[in-house]
Amino acid sequence: MKRSKMMHVFLAAIFALFLLNTNAWSQDKKPRPSPKAMSAHSIGLDGKITIKYSRPGVKGRTIWGELVPYGLAEGNKYSDNKPYPWRAGANENTTIEFNKDVTVNGEALAAGKYGIHMIPTENDGWTIIFSNNNAIWGSYAYNQEEDALRITVKPQTAEHQEWLLYNFDNYTGNSTDVFMHWEKLKVAFTVTVVTN
Repeated sequence: MKRSKMMHVFLAAIFALFLLNTNAWSQDKKPRPSPKAMSAHSIGLDGKITIKYSRPGVKGRTIWGELVPYGLAEGNKYSDNKPYPWRAGANENTTIEFNKDVTVNGEALAAGKYGIHMIPTENDGWTIIFSNNNAIWGSYAYNQEEDALRITVKPQTAEHQEWLLYNFDNYTGNSTDVFMHWEKLKVAFTVTVVTN
């Protein structure tokens, strides 16, 4: 009987320690500095565009050319020392999903979910990459062989936008402009649903 009682006391103590540790872990959690976000838009009869991303803030920093370098970022230990494009957001891979076949700036792109990466430039057009690999952390493991489409667009100056934003503009029924707006730049491309 004593042995059984001691076992119960021991198990109760272990359980209490587990609860205390679980409570301590939950108190350490903090909101993400770059919160997750999603933008979605209907297009055509039953088309849909969904963008999932994380929203970094400007926070008084110089964004273009410093926090986000022009051209490819210099390789590091996370990228196996290979240069890589900007992740077009923060944290996990920014993704865009089309439930229908579309064209992007007139270029065909099949229905599916794609990782978005960008190569900013100081004075020329930016390269926007739609990668078949949509499940990597940022752009560190980006591989050009997985590209589904690359387009070049010219960024536009815009009013200050503190938190990175993806949204839609110029809706025409079968098409819409998708844009990324952060700091004082806006980068847009036109998506059109392929109709029979």
